[in-house]
Amino acid sequence: MSFDLRTFRDTLGLFVTGVTVITARDADGAPVGITANSFNSVSLDPPLILWSIGLNARSLDAFRQANAFAVHILRDDQAALSQRFATSGTNKFSGLSIETGLRDVPLLPDCAARLECSPYAKHPAGDHILFIAEVHRLASDPDAMPLVYHGGRYAELADKPDAPV
Repeated sequence: MSFDLRTFRDTLGLFVTGVTVITARDADGAPVGITANSFNSVSLDPPLILWSIGLNARSLDAFRQANAFAVHILRDDQAALSQRFATSGTNKFSGLSIETGLRDVPLLPDCAARLECSPYAKHPAGDHILFIAEVHRLASDPDAMPLVYHGGRYAELADKPDAPV
């Protein structure tokens, strides 16, 4: 490599991403969740998405064993929710009003979108595992502004009404 890992990470941070919270249940039925910005679409037919989790994540085993999980695309006013699920060692669901989705997956209310999924494939990838999931049900608010992340911090998304499409 002709670069160090910090430079690599900073370079990747120049790519603006949305912010998601992924939820599932562990083997004992307890809710688990993480914040992830490694999310994207894969296929329309079948409807597939992709996200990844680090090999050192406390909830890795729960997601590996889960028969369902939900991807929540956060709204621009949900940075505190993102931070809650990015913090390890806390009860992330304490005080939250959660709903129950397909296969008992915990659902967070008032997100820009929610995708209820089942595992489709898992692939090791360096210090992460890639999860490809099939979407079975979704809900979205087309008027919601998403929470975005850039350069190691939350950012604001702005429309460019005069820009050609």
